[in-house]
Formats: sequence, structure tokens, C-alpha cells
Amino acid sequence: MVQHPLKNRLAHAPIVAALLVVLCMPAAAQNWIGLLKNTPAENFTEEDLKLFLDASRKALNEMPAGTSEKWQNPVTGSGGELKVLKLFTWQDHPCRQINVANHTIDRRANNTLNLCQVSGKWRLMSPSELKQP
Repeated sequence: MVQHPLKNRLAHAPIVAALLVVLCMPAAAQNWIGLLKNTPAENFTEEDLKLFLDASRKALNEMPAGTSEKWQNPVTGSGGELKVLKLFTWQDHPCRQINVANHTIDRRANNTLNLCQVSGKWRLMSPSELKQP
């Protein structure tokens, strides 16, 4: 039986959302789901997701500004780069601005995200939240 490609992609959507929520808890799940729609992450395999999340953790927790962490899955052709653009503070919380560029064999995306560590967890921050004192 041949599986429909869209059905296969949709099967991975809950995995992507769940893993990113774990990575950045307590970021609201809808923030991540919205960011992942129509991006290469919809086509990531479980191994792609593991590689992406490992690179994300390293970029969020270890890397200085101006450095990048790349990931690549030679089996699927998927890969990406997370570049720490700057470190900053918001309401006494450490924050990072990270450019996330990911690709699959048929899709590319590039986004710049602001994340702040609140109560020991990385949280996705909107530009309007960062403007609040």
C-alpha cells in the first residue's frame, strides 16, 4: 500500500511540536506549531528532529554570540544551521537571538527567534513581549 505524502507529513507534525515544546518549555505549544507550519520541519524524520534539537540545545545553552551550530542528516538530505546572533537581557532574564535556517530536499526556511530563559526554561518571546518593561 502506498502512503499519501501529505498524510505522511502530517504524521510527523505532532512529533515536531512535542519535541520543540520539550526543548523550550514552558513556551506555549501554539507558538511553536505556528512557527513550524509550512517549514521544512513538517518533513523532518525522527532522526532529523533529534539532530535539530541537539543543535538547538547547544545553541541555546553553550554557544557565544557570533557562532553557529550546524546539523546534517546525510540519509535524508535535511540539515540546517543555528546562529547565535546576540545575547541580551530582558527583565533580568538571559536571552538569545538565534537565526534558525533549516532545509529538506524540497523546502527551505530561515527565521530569527528571540528566546529568554525564565525559571530555568527557554521561552519563545514575541517582539511585543520584549518591549514590555
